[in-house]
Amino acid sequence: MTLTEKLEKLKTLFAEMGHALIAYSGGVDSTLVAKVAHEVLGDRAVAVTAVSPSLLPEELTEATAQAATIGITHKIVHTQEMANPNYTSNPVNRCYFCKSELHDTLKPLALEWGYSYVIDGVNADDLKDYRPGIQAAKERGARSPLAEIGITKMEVRNLSHLLALPWWNKPAQPCLSSRFPYGEEITIEKLQRVGRAEIYLKTLGWEDLRVRSEGETARIELPPEKIKDFVLKTALPTLVTTLEN
Repeated sequence: MTLTEKLEKLKTLFAEMGHALIAYSGGVDSTLVAKVAHEVLGDRAVAVTAVSPSLLPEELTEATAQAATIGITHKIVHTQEMANPNYTSNPVNRCYFCKSELHDTLKPLALEWGYSYVIDGVNADDLKDYRPGIQAAKERGARSPLAEIGITKMEVRNLSHLLALPWWNKPAQPCLSSRFPYGEEITIEKLQRVGRAEIYLKTLGWEDLRVRSEGETARIELPPEKIKDFVLKTALPTLVTTLEN
């Protein structure tokens, strides 16, 4: 199936749904879903972003701006996964409890607002990985149009580029909880510390990065081709002092 054919099939799928509430993070996957859903359904599609301590404020700002560019109605809800010790203890299936909280929040809203389906941005490649959050979403009746049609991550970017979405090549940005090794307890303070570190590094011009936290140690991850430039151009003593504070 060609890229254009997959796009048409995606549009047909939304037309058959009639109404859709999109679990919208602002990432390239859910933004493509929101774009196409809005084109097909207009006001019968709504994008909903879940806000919690594991979401950087800057990411919410970006998601809001992207939704405005698309023209889709955008709403914000607050989720409480940090109140669940099954989540904060950070087991290997942590994402199951995060997505359980998300969809336990979104599904009643969809019913209240008259939306037939809750849909997410899971793509075909995601199904090949260990993603316990996908199981939680399926158990709650969520649908994944990209995965159903067989649209891969690369095809998501290609379709976004085809539709002239300026963030088509936006780096993936998993939640801040993913920066901690399994088994290390997650707290709001730790999330904020990692978040501030990544924001600081991005203000220095390093966009595609992660700050991994292991106890009191921070490990900065960059694409291999950028490591040399990072070492040469970054004032490392200043960086260490900043991250310690």
